[in-house]
Amino acid sequence: MSDRYVQMQTTIGARERAESLVVEVVERRLAACGQIVGPIESTYWWNGRIETEREWMCVFKTTERRAEALEAFLLDAHPYEVPEVVGFRLDFISHDYGDWIDDETDE
Repeated sequence: MSDRYVQMQTTIGARERAESLVVEVVERRLAACGQIVGPIESTYWWNGRIETEREWMCVFKTTERRAEALEAFLLDAHPYEVPEVVGFRLDFISHDYGDWIDDETDE
C-alpha cells in the first residue's frame, strides 16, 4: 500500500467533456477512478465580473506519486483558460481500496 493517496478535482462546463476527460484520465492510469458530480452551479469572478455557470465536477482518486502527472494532464487537456485543479491528501483510506488504487495507477 502506498504511503499517501490524493483526491483531485476539476470542474468543466459540458457533461460530454467531463465524461471524456474521466475516461482519458483512467485509461492513462493517472487515477484509479474518476467520478462525475453534477450538474452544479458555480459563481465566480472572471475578468472583473461575477459569472454563474452550470458545470460538472470531475473527482479522481490517485496516489501522491501520480498526482503531479494528473495535474499536468488536466491543465493541458482542459478547455478553460484557468481551470480549477485542486487536490488534498486522504487522511484515511481502507487498506483494500488503497491497494486497488496502487494496482490501477501502476505505470
